[in-house]
Amino acid sequence: MQKGFSQGDIEKRTGLLRCYLSRVENGHTVPSLDTLAKIAQALDMPLAQFFAEDSLGHEMNTQRLTDDELRFLTQIRRYSTNLNDSDRKLLLAMVKKFAATAVR
Repeated sequence: MQKGFSQGDIEKRTGLLRCYLSRVENGHTVPSLDTLAKIAQALDMPLAQFFAEDSLGHEMNTQRLTDDELRFLTQIRRYSTNLNDSDRKLLLAMVKKFAATAVR
């Protein structure tokens, strides 16, 4: 909405079906990192911004990823392609739990 794109616009830019984009948008489907990368590119935004949270819904300035972070995300991307939807949701829930309990 912030970019003024409809699901149809994103469908044209990514080649992903509008019904699939709707399921992703409404939290009924967990997309792969490859799919998120397509959506991010269509929105002209960095992939990392999908993982940035702002309670007010404002667009956040994203920092560049470190080499270690890039290696980690690359590994997750490689292994996540073999996961089904249920396993992806479980993995995401685990990551959120770890992040919430991490000592900073």
